[in-house]
Amino acid sequence: MTRKFIAALPLAFSLAACSTLAGPPAVAQDAVTPAADVDALFTDPDPKLNANKQAAWHIMKDLLEAGHWELADKWMTERYIQHNPNVASGRQTVVDFFNGLGIEPKPIPEHLSTPVVQVVAEGDYVVVVSASQQPVPGDPDKTYTTSWFDMWRFVDGKADEHWDNATMTPKPE
Repeated sequence: MTRKFIAALPLAFSLAACSTLAGPPAVAQDAVTPAADVDALFTDPDPKLNANKQAAWHIMKDLLEAGHWELADKWMTERYIQHNPNVASGRQTVVDFFNGLGIEPKPIPEHLSTPVVQVVAEGDYVVVVSASQQPVPGDPDKTYTTSWFDMWRFVDGKADEHWDNATMTPKPE
């Protein structure tokens, strides 16, 4: 990613956060919609970008969707730097976190089911933007769509660092 692009991310997220302070959304937005062929977004004619996009695809499909964290060493470095405030760094720490959620692994799907909008790869970075449906504050019968992002930095075909737009969540009681 270019330094200019990365430098602009905090400003973009700050502006988005400020817009939520104005009160409940009007829900008159254009909906965030996933791509028609999500899997195709994870390919690239450049061999290095293709390898990184494919690794991101496997992280999302094999690990996050199917829960096969025993495969984490295939797609994540041991030191895996985590910028999500709910999970500490380190591949084993991330594996333990997800395994501790009590979700049973399921067969790895052929296709990714996450509603991905776009995948952007540049240099060692891959950014995945997904659609997320949320309840309207104060009116849980209504929903709106927004975007979620994951960004990884890859080293030798494995994710070495991760960012997303997660905020701190309360510890379960």
